[in-house]
Amino acid sequence: MRYSILILSLALAACATTGPGSGVIALETTSKGQALMGANCVVHTGAGNWTVATPGTVVVGSPSGDLHVVCDKPGYRTSELIYKPSSGGYPGSSLGIGVGGGGGHVGMGVGLSFPIVLGGGDYPAHITVEMNP
Repeated sequence: MRYSILILSLALAACATTGPGSGVIALETTSKGQALMGANCVVHTGAGNWTVATPGTVVVGSPSGDLHVVCDKPGYRTSELIYKPSSGGYPGSSLGIGVGGGGGHVGMGVGLSFPIVLGGGDYPAHITVEMNP
């Protein structure tokens, strides 16, 4: 019985979270601080490629490797950005120890907390690409 409680606790902890983030990225382009409409951008991750005209949004899903954004517009130089998935701001692991008693019995418990982030973090929700003439 003791071991089944331990296994159940570990299984529930593993399902606790997969990190925030929706996998939707709002993409815009600017030139000299002014909005630049109609640039054609290709967004690439390990999961695939997506094409979007700016301003626009793209759904890339869960992080799968680095995020590459390449934007092009006639009269402007091609711009490329590379983002590594963020860690999601999760703190390190923690350990808690507790002692309790009641009814003449004393019990002791140990709890562990591990940050679980599938896919390695999140991509930024908003990306601005600066384009130079």
